[in-house]
Amino acid sequence: MSWLEERSVAVITGAAVGDALGGATEGWTPEQIEERHGGRVRGIVGPWYPNWQDARPIAPYHKGDGHITDDTLMTRALVEVYAKRREHLDAYAMAEDLVPLMIGEPRWIPELESTVLLLQRVFLAEKWLVARLHYGHVDPREAGVGNVVNCGAAMYAAPIGLANAGDPRGAYAEAIDLTGAHQSSYGREAAGVFAAMVAASVAPGATLDDVVVAAFDVAHDGTAAALHAVVDAVAGWTGSGAGGRPATDDEERELARLVREAVAPYDSVGPEYRQMSMDARRPSRTKSIEELPVALGLLLAHRGDYRGAVLAAVNYGRDADSIAVMAGAISAGLGGSGVVPAEWLDEVESASKMDVRETGRLMASAAADILRADRERALTRLVALDAVAPADVATAGEPA
Repeated sequence: MSWLEERSVAVITGAAVGDALGGATEGWTPEQIEERHGGRVRGIVGPWYPNWQDARPIAPYHKGDGHITDDTLMTRALVEVYAKRREHLDAYAMAEDLVPLMIGEPRWIPELESTVLLLQRVFLAEKWLVARLHYGHVDPREAGVGNVVNCGAAMYAAPIGLANAGDPRGAYAEAIDLTGAHQSSYGREAAGVFAAMVAASVAPGATLDDVVVAAFDVAHDGTAAALHAVVDAVAGWTGSGAGGRPATDDEERELARLVREAVAPYDSVGPEYRQMSMDARRPSRTKSIEELPVALGLLLAHRGDYRGAVLAAVNYGRDADSIAVMAGAISAGLGGSGVVPAEWLDEVESASKMDVRETGRLMASAAADILRADRERALTRLVALDAVAPADVATAGEPA
């Protein structure tokens, strides 16, 4: 197995497992999660309500029991677009290929326990893609304007990082272009930064510090401020790995509080996840989605450890599945497929009736063709640069 294939499988499976674990606790507070499950969640758990078909506010979704959510369903759809085109994508690819997958090809939806259109599962912010691109015929580059600003585009941006493996700035630029069809403002920005972090994580020899540098290099406005705030907040936390021991439950609770307090000034949703603030999810230069900085903070606190970071995300609550997707993708990109617990992955694939490993291999195949073409273009560009700016001319006048 090539490095690219191994890391692609790692990122896709790492994200999907985080998604499945986090789906069971999405929308709740850490205190509610512990009360419901008799302590901190340490693996795959069942649905919040046994009568999930009827219980509000979750119905009709069967979350938990290892079921992946819309994060992974959208990730898989984007991988299929990459596999079809085998080239870098832009906003037009969303209109021409992703939207037709959402409205034209029924597929198994674990949370609905039925084979239906992907459109029938996704949140309203993702239905926006269909309304604007298919029915509204809006310019794909601008279709995201007017949508609620959330993590909807960032949650499935990991494949963009793989298509730009080792090139964080390229991943950022592609994600910003592609997700212009879906999101605007800090929601679009988060997709670009997350893609850049994934691209950095899968470079041979990459470290968690490299991921942080990549994030800081491309992030703007409130997203950049939130990332810096969370990094600073967890710098002094020594719960995980201190003296070679795992963090205690109390230390994990302290970590969740530290991270939440750091990100709160930038999060437009507000303190009550299900009762949002008046300015929630509106465009802003000063705000950030909560999920990405929280994922980075939990990753740093756990020194990149997959199990520790993902479980911290699951027990953080709020948008737990998307936080765990981001933490899981980056951690697995750094550590490889071996860091994703096989017992979790096997159960997720079985429960979701989805070969997640195959999705990773499919993305690797597409990424290999994309990167091969990138190399050929780069060599051609070098020849052109030598012709228009020879080395002796380019360095003329520079100090010796």
